[in-house]
Amino acid sequence: MTLATALLFSIVALAAIATPGPTVLLALSNGSRRGVRGALPGILGAVLSDFVLVGAVALGLGALLAASEFWFSMLKWVGAVYLAWLGIRMLRSRGGSFDAPRAAAGEPGTGTNGDGRKVFLKSFLVAVTNPKGYLFCSALMPQFIDPAAAQGMQYAIISVLFASLDASVMLVYAFVGARAMRLLTAAAGRWIDRTCGAMLLALAGSLAFYRRSGT
Repeated sequence: MTLATALLFSIVALAAIATPGPTVLLALSNGSRRGVRGALPGILGAVLSDFVLVGAVALGLGALLAASEFWFSMLKWVGAVYLAWLGIRMLRSRGGSFDAPRAAAGEPGTGTNGDGRKVFLKSFLVAVTNPKGYLFCSALMPQFIDPAAAQGMQYAIISVLFASLDASVMLVYAFVGARAMRLLTAAAGRWIDRTCGAMLLALAGSLAFYRRSGT
């Protein structure tokens, strides 16, 4: 993979990643509730899912989902139900559990290690149960792979670039959420969660009605 190819992939991937999706919305909500540090487990979960997605594409899982209505539908409904469940929980949220100055400074909230594991799993599961991610990566990434060269190293480079860009974007959203808790009232956390929850429900609905290309 040449430097020009890597740069072009980064530009295209960044445009896609910056569009608010489930993991980005979770980073925003976690930032508002827990501060930037408290949002890190969720960001790490999403980054791990990036490596899973790229690895799955390299192994042909994206092509399998594109070809199999059964497996596509199974993964789609699991993802839609999980997104809807998260959205409903966030709509019922009572706001953050820590004070605004600590949030703005990026300090963790009052959560436990168990909370960190839950935050990690939420972001990871949201990403790996979304079939649109596999189909998107299957359509995008092979275009930047040179079939005449060793593909394993090229996919490794792509996965690092994709995960790094994803982590950077989510850090920005987490910082925005934490900053909002300092600049706005204590009720801001509730409204951030409820807005993100409503958007997750909308994404769950769009995923439920999503169809593979050509079906």
